[in-house]
Amino acid sequence: MTEHNKENADLSSPTGGQGAPRIVFMGTPEFAVASLHALVNEGFNIVGVITAPDKPAGRGMQLQQSAVKKYAEEKGLRILQPEKLKAQNFLDELKALNADLQVVVAFRMLPEVVWNMPPLGTINVHSSLLPQYRGAAPINWSVINGEKETGVTTFKLQHEIDTGDILLQEKTAIGENETAGELHDRLKELGAQLLVRTIKELRAGVLKETPQSEIRDQKSKISHAPKIFTETCRIDWQRPAQEVYNLIRGLSPFPGAFTQLQGKTLKIYKADIEATTLDIDAGTVATDNKTYLKFACLDGYIHIKELQLEGKKRMGVEDFLRGYKASPNPSNGGA
Repeated sequence: MTEHNKENADLSSPTGGQGAPRIVFMGTPEFAVASLHALVNEGFNIVGVITAPDKPAGRGMQLQQSAVKKYAEEKGLRILQPEKLKAQNFLDELKALNADLQVVVAFRMLPEVVWNMPPLGTINVHSSLLPQYRGAAPINWSVINGEKETGVTTFKLQHEIDTGDILLQEKTAIGENETAGELHDRLKELGAQLLVRTIKELRAGVLKETPQSEIRDQKSKISHAPKIFTETCRIDWQRPAQEVYNLIRGLSPFPGAFTQLQGKTLKIYKADIEATTLDIDAGTVATDNKTYLKFACLDGYIHIKELQLEGKKRMGVEDFLRGYKASPNPSNGGA
């Protein structure tokens, strides 16, 4: 469809007066299921669901379906699982769905031939207040960086990732002890509600598209949210305790911040801060081998509450200490 035709598409009745818009939904993980569920519950016309191909996983390397596929099958929705988004057979199938609108939630990057196909374009749900935290891991980085507020954004896809015109945004506070996992669960529901509102307002013809350059906040620097790599997760005990605490929260429950304990990898999922003046080296381990295990930072201790030692299951610190004697030693906690 030409740009002229897109500009003149009837937003209030995109199917020419024949009912609700035909929507293709694209997503893969649990975060996306909340949005798809919200659309189904609202009675939107979902003509197709695009999700990742089944992949082998687990000890037996059995083929595993994505969370979105499982939900779509339960609801009897048509499912497409392309290996390549530019493959002609997939493009033909997608075009045959005759969608008025595409919705993307936690999916891969789309080529222009896909996101530019429907007359009403493609809407993305992003778990940050754009233009802040563009990228693959906005929830993790907002917690790691100690932000007090975040939210969700709906926007129109364009060439550059996460740069399209803003449709709607919803803010929410980040709890001072909230983990990325807990925030994820709140934002997926908030995003689902915002998506429903976005489509309703789009259909009503009352939705204004706002370039991100016009809503940039007063921060002098835009924060980004790149993919989380292994080195991102390694704890540096030479940092202030609050920074270490935020890193642990921002990587819990996945992929998990880690350090070394007596030569083995130790993942930390929950912790507390003890602010105090220290006269010992950062990285020193202190424990009574019964109730507490703590690591010295630059300006205090990190008390471990939930952890997982290499080769063991995740557990609370007291359960861990009942079966493992950690000898206090400055070399134990080195990152």
